[in-house]
Amino acid sequence: MLDILEKQSKGYVILDPYGGMMESISSDSIPFPHRKGNLFTIQYLVEWKETDNDKANDYIAWIRGFHGSMTPYVAQDPRAAYVNYMDVDLGVMNWNKTVVKSNDDVVETGREWGEKYFGNNYDRLVKAKTEIDPFNVFRHQQSIPPMSLEYKNSNGSKLSE
Repeated sequence: MLDILEKQSKGYVILDPYGGMMESISSDSIPFPHRKGNLFTIQYLVEWKETDNDKANDYIAWIRGFHGSMTPYVAQDPRAAYVNYMDVDLGVMNWNKTVVKSNDDVVETGREWGEKYFGNNYDRLVKAKTEIDPFNVFRHQQSIPPMSLEYKNSNGSKLSE
């Protein structure tokens, strides 16, 4: 990690410590599952001034390469992420309507990042979203999607209980 960081003066990491009391809370008791066995989370960052915008693609390529090079040393299956450090490289939803009317492909699309952020809590959060915000009023590129209303009404919940 240090060798890679030395190659790019605009890049840095922040290590947020985990463990301690966090390990005493079960991973499925609240949406944030990253508990037992995690020493810390890593924030990978690269920043530059507006005058360097012509180098933006180089900086972004560097940080993606750095992130990729850490794969052997971090959590796997899935490689986890912290939802408050939104990472659009995990995938995004292009919402163009509020009501989900098609099949439940949106739930599976959201799973791409949802399980990285929420682990095994993703299905439970989809159910909650469907009950609380079925019209998907509160949404962003990586929000948890509701099940489609037609699917829910005709089939009930397809997600595991």
